[in-house]
Amino acid sequence: MKLIAPILNLESKYKAMLADWKRSGEKLVPFVLEYDATNFEALITRCKNEAQGVNMPLAGRRVMVPHSTFWLTDQQNTILGVVNLRHTLNEDLRKIGGHIGYGIRPSMRRNGYATKILELALLEARKMGIQDVMLSCYKNNIGSSKSILNNGGTLAEEKELEGEIVQNYWIKKDSVSAWNNLE
Repeated sequence: MKLIAPILNLESKYKAMLADWKRSGEKLVPFVLEYDATNFEALITRCKNEAQGVNMPLAGRRVMVPHSTFWLTDQQNTILGVVNLRHTLNEDLRKIGGHIGYGIRPSMRRNGYATKILELALLEARKMGIQDVMLSCYKNNIGSSKSILNNGGTLAEEKELEGEIVQNYWIKKDSVSAWNNLE
């Protein structure tokens, strides 16, 4: 398994992953899965631009920060999940969201892919010079909290947001052994 930046020649694999998600009726996570994939070339360009901080839109009323999107793929280039790495935190992301948001397609869950996608995203964060990483999940999302804990996360706070309990975690540089190999 590996992380790759979105590429044009995996359009059918991407759309199959999206269809899997839509059949489940679940919310698309991370938010970049909500981008219109009808014009796939435009989607790829948008992901590249946003990683460079170019043409950054407003997300609702929140200002977006530069962010990189990666796909977790297997040997057959099946897209197992998507991760979004925010290069910096703004005020909104410090409350909820943090540096990394990720999701595993519904048919591929409970196989350790969430822990793996987060591990690989942490390596990408380190390559970008991000020392400590903040992540958020809802308290009832046991799978996500386990993946964060499996990658060295420490629960920093719990708070109520719109009737749900949000957990904010930090993963410190020295708690991730794989990061030390990049020194």
